Amino acid sequence: MASLRTGKATEHLGRKKTDYELDNYGLSGATRVYWNLSTPELYEEVARRNEGFFSDHGALIVDTGEHTGRAAKDKAIVREASSEAKVFWGDVNKGFPQEKFDGLKERMMAHVAGREIFVQDTFAGADRRYRLPVRVITELAWHSLFARTMFINDSSAPYRPE
Repeated sequence: MASLRTGKATEHLGRKKTDYELDNYGLSGATRVYWNLSTPELYEEVARRNEGFFSDHGALIVDTGEHTGRAAKDKAIVREASSEAKVFWGDVNKGFPQEKFDGLKERMMAHVAGREIFVQDTFAGADRRYRLPVRVITELAWHSLFARTMFINDSSAPYRPE
């Protein structure tokens, strides 16, 4: 598949769980997309890219920079018609204007052009009746590894991201 932004073909590696492509989100231009790499494959990518190092006991150690820990107050939800009546708005669930989200999304999509990215197709929620599909797209292998560890990987369940 040729990239719309660069005209070059995007290389796809790994295992896709669905035919729902990144261009469905308007994402194009990545040079390489790593789909659903396994934990050992992600460890190899982290090592190959020098994104972290391993302790004597095998634990992965990464430098998260100056912003460590949880930033609960930095969460915002796009305030638009479908979310307006479903969210308890306040200090915890702060509204984010649609037009600002659109600008941020455009910057992110431009940032992807010419880069390698990782995709993890996962689920949130253990109960199959209520679980939600979660597609995590990252630029770093260790971020993809974190998502793979944080969410549920179930290759037996049909996967369709929202």
